[in-house]
Amino acid sequence: MNDALKNIFQGRKVLVTGADGFIGSHLVEALVEAGAEVRAFALYNSFNSWGWLDTLPRETRDSLDVFTGDIRDPNGVRKALQGCDTIFHLAALIGIPYSYHSPDTYVDVNIKGTLNVLQAARDLQAQRVLVTSTSEVYGTALRVPIDEEHPRQGQSPYSATKIGADHMAEAYFRSFELPVTIVRPFNTYGPRQSARAVIPTIITQLLDGADEIKLGALTPTRDLVFVKDTARGFMEIAACEKTIGEEVNIATEEEISIGDLAEKIIALIRPTAKILTDEQRLRPTKSEVERLLGSARRLRELTGWSPETRIEAGLAETIEWFRDSKNRAGYKSDIYNV
Repeated sequence: MNDALKNIFQGRKVLVTGADGFIGSHLVEALVEAGAEVRAFALYNSFNSWGWLDTLPRETRDSLDVFTGDIRDPNGVRKALQGCDTIFHLAALIGIPYSYHSPDTYVDVNIKGTLNVLQAARDLQAQRVLVTSTSEVYGTALRVPIDEEHPRQGQSPYSATKIGADHMAEAYFRSFELPVTIVRPFNTYGPRQSARAVIPTIITQLLDGADEIKLGALTPTRDLVFVKDTARGFMEIAACEKTIGEEVNIATEEEISIGDLAEKIIALIRPTAKILTDEQRLRPTKSEVERLLGSARRLRELTGWSPETRIEAGLAETIEWFRDSKNRAGYKSDIYNV
């Protein structure tokens, strides 16, 4: 954490929606380290679980103002935003296979949930609003590297709802001068990532003793960003007024195929393991995003951000986290997690 970010966020009152999730929990940690006063919006549930926030160091947890609610509830969202200067909106449904059979839920969470945040932020006159997009809105690359002007392609119900949320954010900037930035991370990975993602899928199968790991398509390529770099990207964007009204990628400008990625992880954990193609893990042909390679030029020119973690170091840190059986306890490597 550089001193410039600490100076900017020291004492700033911020809200993180989706704080209980993968990227959200890492962003919360980084904001606390920078001295921000953090309200962490976590999904209400009967167990009073705060998701990954429950695993943070006690000192970090005790510094948080945890708000439990549902992003689909406009009244709860408005209450959560009260008194906050900067809003990091990360709450979303992200699983692509699940979006094939439950698209209505994705519309409610991703589009209507974003609308709730934008409307409350407008009414409460928030100083900054960062809405989280996804590289999936671009679909299969028509040109590379993919910059923010690349056409949008709704190749899954998930990506279609994120395109809708992005356009809603743009509309609130243009119609109401809401100080919005659309933040578009490419494929973020690291400790605490969802069991539905490919890297945890590979790692947990191997660590649980599989000699044959089950995967879907091996040829698609992804631009992989380590989660701590993604969190720092969010903060750099929020600290820069020139990003207001902009769409900004967070990308490494490097790509790797799923097959090559799997071989890298296999070499680090169980070199004799083989890869099997599992038909149920294959996306419909026209829905599969074959290539993602992002441009970070806008982010670099506006903020000076660049990735600090190479894939070899990021994978090593991620594997080490998953080696702890307590961290891996909730992951079901023997089934296909949609």
